[in-house]
Amino acid sequence: MNLTGATLLRGRWTPGTGPAFHAVDPATGAALPGAFHDSGPEQVEDACLAASQAAPAYRALPREVRAQFLEAVADEIDALGDSLTERVVAETALSPARATGERGRTIGQLRLFAGVVRDGDFLGRRHDPALPDRAPLPRSDLRLVHVPVGPVAVFGASNFPLAFSVAGGDTASALAAGCPVIVKAHPAHPGVSELVAGAVQRAAEKSGVPEGVFALVHGGAEVGQALVADPRVRAVGFTGSRRAGLALVHAAQGRDVPVPVYAEMSSVNPVVILPGALETPSQLAAEYAESLTKDAGQYCTNPGLVFVPEGAAGDQFVTSSVRALSEVPPQAMLTTAIAEACAVGVDAWREIDGVEALTTGSLTGASATPSLVSTDLEVFRREADLSAEVFGPAGLVVRYPSVDVLLEALAEIEGQLTATVHGAESDHDTARLLLDVLEDRAGRLLWGGWPTGVEVASAMVHGGPWPATSAPATTSVGTLAIARFLRPVSYQNVPEELLPVELR
Repeated sequence: MNLTGATLLRGRWTPGTGPAFHAVDPATGAALPGAFHDSGPEQVEDACLAASQAAPAYRALPREVRAQFLEAVADEIDALGDSLTERVVAETALSPARATGERGRTIGQLRLFAGVVRDGDFLGRRHDPALPDRAPLPRSDLRLVHVPVGPVAVFGASNFPLAFSVAGGDTASALAAGCPVIVKAHPAHPGVSELVAGAVQRAAEKSGVPEGVFALVHGGAEVGQALVADPRVRAVGFTGSRRAGLALVHAAQGRDVPVPVYAEMSSVNPVVILPGALETPSQLAAEYAESLTKDAGQYCTNPGLVFVPEGAAGDQFVTSSVRALSEVPPQAMLTTAIAEACAVGVDAWREIDGVEALTTGSLTGASATPSLVSTDLEVFRREADLSAEVFGPAGLVVRYPSVDVLLEALAEIEGQLTATVHGAESDHDTARLLLDVLEDRAGRLLWGGWPTGVEVASAMVHGGPWPATSAPATTSVGTLAIARFLRPVSYQNVPEELLPVELR
């Protein structure tokens, strides 16, 4: 595997002019071979300029060419095979099975959006024919179509090095919409980012896509801020922490011409367990422990908050959860910084009066064991820190005395990506009340099951009210994700031969 450590500009790998850095194996803490270089300010600017120059020609391509480009990207990523899997494992400590599955999801997303492009429904075409004889006033001929917004900046996510990164959902949907993309690689997996960017570039060359439609830059917060501040960037896609997401939102709003930032930031994904679901508390607890600790709990849909009824059945669920979590071995997290932040968050929980530590939890380097704490509903409502996300294998169990009080508490929580209800048929009357409240709090509602695992499908919503995302009316997964990078234009009385091809 030959990695250049360079920036991809105008279809060419160009040595970065910024400081050097190395990828790190989180399982060992050792630096991986090969130096990468941050992209310099002039390179970030050139990437944005090239994208702006390519935008008119790219949006004018026939939809079939754009669809074939997306499929070619999928084929090129698939062809990377074991070399990509090995690099994902080395840079993230995720398992080979997880890396292989995520590659399949990434390829599937690209092919899904190729189908969306061919279908054409995303254009949202509408036509109100002229009514010249209408009284008291005639109506003009009106035709509407959605057009691409222009160059999009995409930030690679730490926890999904493929599916939410260089050629992930944001990039796939933006390219499908007809927008050039500039990706800022996540500093924790630069090698994976280069491999995938190379696949995109080879597909662009084979498909005849204009130079400048895709670029990859490296760097930290300074590079990210410069990318969002560039006036040629028209929208931003981001998945990561609330702190970083809000910094990008503020930067985009502070521009002379503000642009939207589609940021997925933080979520504790509340799970409500109703009495009817506790007929088999041990099985339910085992499922909870598996979801909470899957890939060291590093999912934005991790069930970090579980509401459990008071009483003997609830006690058994909690006891069984502790037992199941005690059997989970230490897992390497994505980076030492992420592991340390998780430990700090858990310590903050434990210091609150009225919070009981149910498992000890531990941190060695980047490896962590699960942490579980418990409190009652009164303490939870009083202490704001208990509703904050702790990213990693950490869970908070809140015991509630009655559904009436629980409904009041749920109405107070922040916006979430998901909300889950476990119950039996005997709980349906209560569940209706819960779902009415949770619908206002989350973008995806689950009956049973666990929220980790997001299906890439037309009916999927991976979004939610603030601060789960910065744009509650959108989704970053599923075919509706393309709508983020389009805007409607109405043509009034424009001669047929002057109309866009899609409206003729």
